[in-house]
Amino acid sequence: MKAEIVSYDAGKNNSDLELARGRILRGGSWKQQRVVVLIPSAAMISAKVALSHWNVMFPPNQAVHRMLALGLEVGEAYSQCIEMILSHPQLSGWEYILTMEHDNIPPPDGLLRLLADMETHPEFSCIGGIYFTKGPEGVPQLWGDPTDPQFNCRPQPPRPGINETCGVGMGFNLWRLSMFKDKALRRPWFKTIASTTEGVGTQDLYFWSDARTHGYRCAVDCDVRVGHHDHVNDVTW
Repeated sequence: MKAEIVSYDAGKNNSDLELARGRILRGGSWKQQRVVVLIPSAAMISAKVALSHWNVMFPPNQAVHRMLALGLEVGEAYSQCIEMILSHPQLSGWEYILTMEHDNIPPPDGLLRLLADMETHPEFSCIGGIYFTKGPEGVPQLWGDPTDPQFNCRPQPPRPGINETCGVGMGFNLWRLSMFKDKALRRPWFKTIASTTEGVGTQDLYFWSDARTHGYRCAVDCDVRVGHHDHVNDVTW
């Protein structure tokens, strides 16, 4: 007499296909989510920041292209690189741009969370992680109260989850590439201003002061928490 032992375990994910299906649909990784990673930088990126960038996870079986804009003023870097992307025969057809700055430390699953946010919130053209301006009294880069009919950049108090704002910093943001194909948007898209005629402003809020007039909306996911690193003092705010 022979004894046979048959072992079969379908696995935890197979035990509830509807739950697994919902998870896959929320993440959106079943369809194309190609990402151009755009990093403007001076001559140096600190080791701590570089390691965090290397650890960012991308959805499986999706194309990724990394661009380093070296030595350009930040507004010029963004505008010139996006022009290059739009003129490229392949990259111009991709879905997303991820802006990731040289002094920001994103969580490893930050991009996956932002992609899921974009799937859940098609009303937003850009969603970023939360980070604060540097220093002990730093404010969150949640710029402006969108319920105010007057465009404003007052920093808003953060709350968990998705926070719509009038403008966002660009340290770790996911953008729909399609918005930059809108010829109604002012070019250059990003410009740092400091003059008596234009006033004073950073490139990010310069962009959103125009984009919101054309119906584009942005938000910050305060569950995606991004460090802001001061390499001189080796402090992350």
